[in-house]
Amino acid sequence: MKILETERLYLRELRMEDAAELAGVLSDPESMQYYTEPFSQEKVVKWIEWNMGNYRKYRHGLWAVILKEEDVFLGDCGITMQTIENEEVPEIGFHIIKSYWNRGYATEAANACKEYAFDVLAYPEVFSYTTAANIPSQKVAEKIGMQPYKVFEKNGEKQVVQVVSRAGLQVSD
Repeated sequence: MKILETERLYLRELRMEDAAELAGVLSDPESMQYYTEPFSQEKVVKWIEWNMGNYRKYRHGLWAVILKEEDVFLGDCGITMQTIENEEVPEIGFHIIKSYWNRGYATEAANACKEYAFDVLAYPEVFSYTTAANIPSQKVAEKIGMQPYKVFEKNGEKQVVQVVSRAGLQVSD
């Protein structure tokens, strides 16, 4: 089932059959350099299970990103609830397979998720957070209108939080 669609992509719920393709990004050392380690196949399966639980609990999670033209699996992108300094907030996250980097897919998918968060889920704001070293993800967040919000420590590592609010996007008369 398609959740949302953009000019080049559609996003749908992840399924167990996606595990091998999703491992193409989650198990890749370069793609996962800002995580503690690349995922094992077992952890990829748990990741899909976690998102299936999120779909039931929140009506959203990370979704499969599919290139419409060729029906090719590119990775995942979506909205998950994350705890940032004891506050649970909606966060846009994404993982795109390395051979598809630098083509604007992460930005296109993340922007569609931002609009979905505001228009369908009615969140007043959405966040992104990454390790301070993850400049590529911070740039995607900037491209979809996110601004610096705060910095905090998690597991001894500095995290950069960015935010965009629905009100901040509205044009006043």
